[in-house]
Amino acid sequence: MSIDLLRHGDTGQRSYRGQLDDPLSELGWQQLRAAVRERAWDRIVSSSLSRCAAFAGELAAERGVPLRIDARLAEYHFGAWQGVPIETLAERDGDALGRFWADPVACPPPEAETFDAFRARLVAALDAVATEGADARVLVVTHGGAIRLLRCIAEGRGFGDMAGIDVPHASLHPLTWGR
Repeated sequence: MSIDLLRHGDTGQRSYRGQLDDPLSELGWQQLRAAVRERAWDRIVSSSLSRCAAFAGELAAERGVPLRIDARLAEYHFGAWQGVPIETLAERDGDALGRFWADPVACPPPEAETFDAFRARLVAALDAVATEGADARVLVVTHGGAIRLLRCIAEGRGFGDMAGIDVPHASLHPLTWGR
């Protein structure tokens, strides 16, 4: 089995978008189409948020492969920080932002999803992908925070490493999933 994680493309927004349902910008569509141009998969699984699902639907139809939408692959819910520009957070809550980057488990944003809940739903989603696609090449279209967390789990890294994992828009991340 092979799993590739794909981060959605640009949305034109500059903040923790979390579970806000932003559409892709034209640049985002271009980034994603370029990222998958020379690649092939047997099935696609996508977050239900439109910045992932719209592209996944287009790609699945174009390639004639099955698509499954899985809401468990949605981005982390950033609570009170969701939709607030990073610059504003840095000015208003700089110390809290630094603590979150250093230790997202112990120092979540105010009113945010618990880290245990985020981890549990992503692990369940990837376990389902692994079960369904035992001998398949699977593309999972998801979000930056989800990719960082899943890479930490798969690579045996501490969650404090999440902030240091580079996940640009429309980037592909091969993942070995076999906990």
